[in-house]
Amino acid sequence: MRYGFIKVCAATVKVRVADVKFNTANIISAIKSANREGAQLVVFPELCVTGYTCGDLFNQRALTDAAEAALSDIASATEGASALIFVGAPVLKDGKLYNCAVAITGGRIIGVVPKSFLPSYGEFYERRHFTPAESYNSAVVLGGDEVPFGTDIIFTAENQRDFTVACEICEDLWVPDSPSVRHCKAGANIIVNLSCSDETVCKAEYRRELVRMQSAKLIGGYVYCDAGDGESTTDMVFAGHNLICENGSVLAESKLFENSLVYGEIDADKLAAERQRTANTYFSECDGENYCLVGFHTNANKGQLTRYISTQPFVPAENEGLSERAQLILTMQAKGLEKRLEHTRSATAVIGISGGLDSALALLVLRRAFISLGKPLKDIIAVTMPGFGTTSRTYGNSRKLIGCVGATFREVPIADSVNIHFRDIGHDPAKRDVTYENAQARMRTLILMDIANQTNGMVVGTGDLSELALGWATYNGDHMSMYGVNCSVPKTLVKHLVRAEAEMIGGECGEVLKDILDTEISPELLPPDENGKIAQKTEDLVGPYVLHDFFLYYALRWAFAPDKIYYLARHAFCGQFDDATILKWLKNFYRRFFSQQFKRSCVPDGVKVGSVTLSPRGDWRMPSDASCALWLDMLDDIK
Repeated sequence: MRYGFIKVCAATVKVRVADVKFNTANIISAIKSANREGAQLVVFPELCVTGYTCGDLFNQRALTDAAEAALSDIASATEGASALIFVGAPVLKDGKLYNCAVAITGGRIIGVVPKSFLPSYGEFYERRHFTPAESYNSAVVLGGDEVPFGTDIIFTAENQRDFTVACEICEDLWVPDSPSVRHCKAGANIIVNLSCSDETVCKAEYRRELVRMQSAKLIGGYVYCDAGDGESTTDMVFAGHNLICENGSVLAESKLFENSLVYGEIDADKLAAERQRTANTYFSECDGENYCLVGFHTNANKGQLTRYISTQPFVPAENEGLSERAQLILTMQAKGLEKRLEHTRSATAVIGISGGLDSALALLVLRRAFISLGKPLKDIIAVTMPGFGTTSRTYGNSRKLIGCVGATFREVPIADSVNIHFRDIGHDPAKRDVTYENAQARMRTLILMDIANQTNGMVVGTGDLSELALGWATYNGDHMSMYGVNCSVPKTLVKHLVRAEAEMIGGECGEVLKDILDTEISPELLPPDENGKIAQKTEDLVGPYVLHDFFLYYALRWAFAPDKIYYLARHAFCGQFDDATILKWLKNFYRRFFSQQFKRSCVPDGVKVGSVTLSPRGDWRMPSDASCALWLDMLDDIK
């Protein structure tokens, strides 16, 4: 697939214990089905060629010889296919029997990985039949060819960057020192696990968390394929619990007790970016010197992306705990502010209230902080500063919200003072340019700072992460405060936090917040239209925030190239924005992001609440005069 996506398949087929011919036919049929679906990596269960539950039949040479012949048949059936396939089979080497994963592609067996840890407790007695893997790589002859044999093998796609695969088998995952840890340090981005894990009460939940968290620890993809229907039920039952995970997220999961082929698309590009970001901390201890690298070829451009891509990556889905997440973020913001208020011994907190989303959120955070500190809410000095563009709706909502919160209301109109300023600098008020707009923003900041001095307080900033990214703030105007509580909260998340608080508080305050949510986003620096409505709409000028937050997330959190971000945006916003609109605002995002870094280089302190922040003291260090030509050239090349 394109842009680093790898289509993988965990294939549980029906088996008959010791019926190698039957099992081989089903494996080949599944390989053909996966190939039609464009799978580039296909994983089958542990010992699927013979069945895992053969018991002492593994000591029968007839069974092991049949398994070896079956591997040649399976390999022959893959002639012309480009997927990397792992099947489980017993393999004889030097008179010892090993429980192995056999790697096959393009009509050839290319490697054999033996199981390291053999369970011999409870219902398991693998050491009765199998030998644990040696601590070194060697070779084995299968199908007339000598192929690598050992645990430390990494299979590397020769025509797709970052498609690197290593293998462990069932119990290898469940032990404290899993081989997959070593494999990923040596360069494997994806781990496959051929398993035959029997089902007991609550084991599926444990297994799911084990696989999910292993993918998170490894910053990798993990394809876990479990045995299912057909294994012996003499003492156990098997549910075919297949899992495809990526860096702590479950991409796909099978239903228990239903043999199936489960597909997912692992983003190896994302994994590589995160590995690079943390390489000096986690992935520097093993350089892969003792690993055997086995190349294979895959159809990198086959198949369309089917993976779900959220249009709002900063916002969790409701079923993933949106309400709980909102309360956590609000608490984090409030706790950060509490510390600053205590440290500065501020008697008051001063905040400008515009009737918009950001100032509403900041005021709600202030309310929480003051309640937690036991400070009277009247010591929150909430200032509304109507100017040339203020509408009756936003002015009215400002007054109502301040009253509902219990803060002290102050109104300081700015029109007269701004006009005096225009006269002083020789600016024509009829010329509604950037000077006309920014003079109002700076006047408001001046007022807030001076009121803070009057009341022995500190100014709490209201600007959000999206505005910082786009530079949508007046330098030394709303750009400046003494603590920015919203500095790492993107606009799409601001909306959900305000909505969550509106629902929790309820009453008149909740109703005011809902009306604020329904109000057009605007700095209100230009006069209203003839109907008294907001004329200056932010998203008409800089673009939809839902797009910009999407761009911001993938550009900063995962360091994706512009063409991949465009590809993902087209997929996520299909039917909502056309290609030309997405491309237009993506170019605008890069232009603004690069040109406005100077504002981010001197932003106030503020708490980090998510994985993306633009603090020059924390996660983001960028020269203010860096060129964006490379990024824009990539977008110009898009046809």
